[in-house]
Parts: sequence; C-alpha cells; structure tokens
Amino acid sequence: MNTSTMRVIFDTDIGTDVDDALALAVLLGSPEVDLVGCTTVYGDTLLRARLAKRLAGLADRSLTVVPGAGKTLTDRPVWWAGHEGRLFTDLDTEQVDQGDATAYLVDQVSRAPGQVDVVAVGPLTDIANAITASPSFARDVRHLWIMGGRFDGPEPEHNLKSDPEAAAIVFGSGAPITVTGLEITTTVRMDATDVAAISGAGALGKALKAEIEQWWRLWNEEWNSPHDPITVLTMLVPGLFGFSPEGRVTVGADGSSTFTPGGGRTRITTSGSPEPIAQEIVRRIVAAAA
Repeated sequence: MNTSTMRVIFDTDIGTDVDDALALAVLLGSPEVDLVGCTTVYGDTLLRARLAKRLAGLADRSLTVVPGAGKTLTDRPVWWAGHEGRLFTDLDTEQVDQGDATAYLVDQVSRAPGQVDVVAVGPLTDIANAITASPSFARDVRHLWIMGGRFDGPEPEHNLKSDPEAAAIVFGSGAPITVTGLEITTTVRMDATDVAAISGAGALGKALKAEIEQWWRLWNEEWNSPHDPITVLTMLVPGLFGFSPEGRVTVGADGSSTFTPGGGRTRITTSGSPEPIAQEIVRRIVAAAA
C-alpha cells in the first residue's frame, strides 16, 4: 500500500436508490482507496449487506460488510421502495460478516486515529450510534464525507429527514465533515449513454445496468442523479468541486438543514463541474470491473 492510499469505510442504505450501488462501484474502481469495509443502515440492513457483498463479488473483490441499524433513533417509519434485492434470486446465500456496525465503526477508527475516512450516504443512524458509543470517534475519524441536506432552500433531503435526530448528533459532534447536498448532486445526470458504457464492464456492469433501469422504472424516467458517487468524488477528486469555509450545520426536526459559516468543522460543497463529474463516475465504475 502506498502512502497516498485512503483507508475508507462506506456506510450505506444500498438497494433502494441505485446511487449507493454506483458509489460502491466507484470506490471499488479507485486504486487510491483501501476499502476497509462497509456498514449498512436503514430498514432491512441484512438484505442491504448481502447486496453489497454480491456487488463486490461481481467485481472479484472480497469486502467486509457488517449490517447496522435498521431502525432510526426514534423509530420513525422506514421508507422502503419494495424492489430492494429483487434482481438477485439467491441473495440469502451471501454470507455477511458477524458483528455490530456501531462496534465495527468504533473499532476500526480507534485502531488508527486520524487514518480512516467514513463515507456516509444513507440516514446517519450508524454514525450517530458510533459517536454516542465512543466520544473519541468524532476526534479519531479522519473525515466524514456525507451525502445529505439541501442548503439552497427549506426542502428537507431524504437522508437527513429519515433520521434528523441522528443527523443532529453527527453534525453537532465536532467531527471534520464535508457534506454534499441536493443543490449540487441534482446538477449531474446519468443517462442512457452512461448506462451503455457501464453495462459493458463485465458482470458488475451488467448488474448495475439492471439496477439503474429498475430505479428509472420506479420514477418513470430515463435518467438519474448520482448523488452518492458525487459525494465519493468530493473525497477523491476535490478539484472538481468548490467548498465553503468551515462552519456549522444545524438540522431541524423535519430534517431541514442550514449552514452557518464559522464556529465549526463542517464545510458544504458549493459547486461542481457536472460533465467531468459524470465522466469520472463512469470511468471509475468501468475500472472496477477491469
């Protein structure tokens, strides 16, 4: 491993919006990433863990995957699309790793203070649980890269509104955070041309094509915004983005998010280059199957 390798844990609600699967593929296709492991969150986290295992296996990669919190902190209802895992008839044969996501996150970060990045692209329940379980987690994690929020208006974003109590803990923890909101991620679209390129990338590409088209059918669209892969790229290719100075994010009871400059260690993504971002996502996904 070279000194520029980034040690990363991926926390995800993979299986609903296809962007989680695309983000996993981007990580798998990035040679500068040592993907330490994956934790799953929100709803049927065992099914989500099995799906992450399967997709990694299609890229001929062995990946530690630990199921995490299925319920939100206050047991808010979980939104479940109903198509999660349906494209694989034998997901129950995938053996996920034993343990608890909270303990796994705390252990991995505490073993190597300042050396592990966490990319969190689902509701923030697992991360909040880790912070609550170990006050040193927020100090020891190198950086949290979060997909969540909307910072150009009052509309709550799914990840934060699904568990706003957890989000408030995370953003109030003092951990170094970069958060990318909908006002940035929705400027990027993946369409049929991108899917054609991805579909040619071996077994993983074929599976991702099917997952993308399943998501399109749900919304009667022929494009999608790759929210989570964009968040991964803020970590890997920061030159494609602009960022605010550090400040504070506050989360309302409805999941709405507000950024205030100064007085904190959180920055928000403020701009991006849509076409180069989309190209970089596709390039890394194709590389994952190489």
